[in-house]
Amino acid sequence: MILVTGATGNVGGELVRALAATGEEPRALVRENAAAGLPAGVESVPGDLNRPETLSAALTGARGLFLLPGYRDMPGVLGEADRAGVEHVVLLSSGAAADGDTSNAVSRYMIESEDAVRESGVPWTLLRASGFMSNALRDWLPQLQAGDVVRAPFADVRVAVVDPFDIAAVATETFADSAHQGQVYRLTGPESLLPSEQVATLAAALGRNLRFEAQTDAEARADMSANMPAEYVDAFFNYFADGAYDDSAVLPTVHELTGRAPRTFEQWAIAHADAFR
Repeated sequence: MILVTGATGNVGGELVRALAATGEEPRALVRENAAAGLPAGVESVPGDLNRPETLSAALTGARGLFLLPGYRDMPGVLGEADRAGVEHVVLLSSGAAADGDTSNAVSRYMIESEDAVRESGVPWTLLRASGFMSNALRDWLPQLQAGDVVRAPFADVRVAVVDPFDIAAVATETFADSAHQGQVYRLTGPESLLPSEQVATLAAALGRNLRFEAQTDAEARADMSANMPAEYVDAFFNYFADGAYDDSAVLPTVHELTGRAPRTFEQWAIAHADAFR
């Protein structure tokens, strides 16, 4: 049995479905009353990753743990996993963790999460993913409900966005074969896209005449500051305005590990078109 954290989110939700399709028995860690959207037959157990002492029931009988980064007491979470006899932890991380820059708040929580996994004594695999294709749904849906204009920051920055479906496929493979333990995998999509190119692709999938408008840095900072702590806003500006992080490289890792090409943004947009309507 594999315990999946973030099981109702973009990657965790795809992973629960992928594991179930292979005959595994995924268990979903959920907050109280947050089990909606899980596939039929998938067990859900409440727990709070910010309170490791609440995880005992969820971890009982788990041979694997799919773990999200950035919680307050990651060593405590890993300690509970070790005591429960978990044999393999797969951590979702970011390519930004490779820079080792703990002065950047986003890099720091990824780095600290990776360090906790490495030091836990539990066999591990790190999945350093590029930006998610699903961020387009999170960031742009409110704008598309109001009209046909998408305004976004960092207009000149290319990102090799990856479908959470492909991250889940790699995670499923890593749980299936102990040869992946101790490995760090950098996961990207098959193309490096500007925000405007993503909007054009989405427009074709939706059959709408969408228009992209670039936000100025001042506009972007104001919008982002309304939704996240200042240190995270500074972190993203450090990455993409100052150029500290290049998320544009297209790598073959998904194909190498799954035997098929990663999904394109067009495929993702078509698959999720109804969510934008």
